[in-house]
Amino acid sequence: MTVVDLLKFDDKGLIPAVIQDWTTKEVLTLCYLNKEAVERSFETGMVYVFRRSKGRIMLKGETSGCTQAIRSVCIDCEGNSLLIRVDQKIAGCHEGYFTCYFRQVEKDGTTATLGKRLFDPNEVYKKKG
Repeated sequence: MTVVDLLKFDDKGLIPAVIQDWTTKEVLTLCYLNKEAVERSFETGMVYVFRRSKGRIMLKGETSGCTQAIRSVCIDCEGNSLLIRVDQKIAGCHEGYFTCYFRQVEKDGTTATLGKRLFDPNEVYKKKG
């Protein structure tokens, strides 16, 4: 039996994964993995995700260099989600912040930015002509 056998993927063949920083315990992002992404992640020790917008598997950080080395993986009680604890290199968010959850909603409905931007996404994700 492999870890994939323990998981319940949705009707699109995906399972959500909460990515948490090993050191700070901050939640970095929520992503989706298919069976191949789960298998690659376990084989390599690096987080692979299924990019729904691109319809393909990719190494988290393959464009930015902000990779995630896996420290531990937990499966929830029903087997339908994962918690992956990682050593985050630079930032976990494509907007350049350490975590994707950098906007806090205030009581009046406005948002406040938490933390500082660690890289300029316009420089990192330049479109290649």
